[in-house]
Amino acid sequence: MREVVITGIGATTPLGGTAQETWRAALRGESGMRPLPPEWAARYELPVTFAALAKVDPADVLPVPTLRKLDRGAQFAMIAARQAWDDAGAPDVPPERLAAVVGSGIGGVCTMLDAWDTVRERGARRVLPLTIPMLMPNSAAATISVEFGAKAGAHAPVSACASGAEAVVLATRMIREGRADTAIAGGAEAPVHPMPLASFAKMQALSLRNDSPSTASRPYCATRDGFVMAEGAGMLVLETADSAQARGVRIYARVAGVGSTADAYGVAPPDPSGSGQLAAMREALGDAGMAGSDIVHVNAHATATPAGDTIEARAIHAALSDDCAEATRALVSATKSMTGHLLGAAGAVETILTALALAERVAPPTTNIQELDPEVALTVVRDTPAALPADGRIAALNNAFGFGGHNMAIVLASA
Repeated sequence: MREVVITGIGATTPLGGTAQETWRAALRGESGMRPLPPEWAARYELPVTFAALAKVDPADVLPVPTLRKLDRGAQFAMIAARQAWDDAGAPDVPPERLAAVVGSGIGGVCTMLDAWDTVRERGARRVLPLTIPMLMPNSAAATISVEFGAKAGAHAPVSACASGAEAVVLATRMIREGRADTAIAGGAEAPVHPMPLASFAKMQALSLRNDSPSTASRPYCATRDGFVMAEGAGMLVLETADSAQARGVRIYARVAGVGSTADAYGVAPPDPSGSGQLAAMREALGDAGMAGSDIVHVNAHATATPAGDTIEARAIHAALSDDCAEATRALVSATKSMTGHLLGAAGAVETILTALALAERVAPPTTNIQELDPEVALTVVRDTPAALPADGRIAALNNAFGFGGHNMAIVLASA
């Protein structure tokens, strides 16, 4: 089985227009939450008046012709993919050996809603001819495939908030199995629109702290009340270790193990037992040939929902403590406290942050915890970064879970 490594990273998020800018802002504990247009709340009676908007607008990066052909989510994907490709040294890969795997939770929802408004208000003839290619959930994957000539496969995992992580899992398996030698993988999302906001709020999934957006996302805090919706993308270049070494390029981390399971419990709520999440983590650890005690850092899914955080915390403890009563020593970070929840892009962005944590031997902080939930028996990194072991090979775990019971776990190891 071929070893897979990460050689390129790219991102555009509420914290920064690049992966490195996002990482540095996270280490500083910055917040990406910003007020929404005030007329939205007045016109649509929205109970939530803020979100985590991208720090750099696509219009400031992409030319107008490209902007007009792509939904905002695909625009983010294109920006992040170009960054990752350049960061990897623009590998010279035969098209038949290059894959594109880009996930999205809800696809081009803004394009769809805007097109319906056009039909209602101005008639069918005024709808853009590229509306369907723009709104389809595989739009970003197709666009990236065309942009880079990826002919080994263009896949679009749609597994809600686990989509970006599932893209990394699928791309890893493609390379291991010999279907591709290199893959551009990740996730993108642009969900900030009155309808998704209203819908998530109706589910009581969103934080309602309109008076303090910057402290609204508070994973593991005893007073957490939901997540903050975010937009952006994260993309990675994965390739075989042999290829990376032959090219002499930097390796951020090795993809040591991957795991994927399903709860088969409910369309929205996670299984309260956390058994599916635990199984995914154990599968990833087994795939990596590691024990739970080998993990020194976890970038948790931790969305700041009241039920979800404690379910995952118990599963992490069980997975990493090797069935011992003693609490795990792994340093746990919940970076959604700063980025907000990027839905289908979250798992990819957090895989990037996990890789950088290993590369720089530092765990980013979790912000906004006023009082740690007593049910969270983990070593949570709070407020300031924490050093990881300086010597030897180390490993980290990244979790991503989605509505429908989709569970993804990725074990990365230092290079």
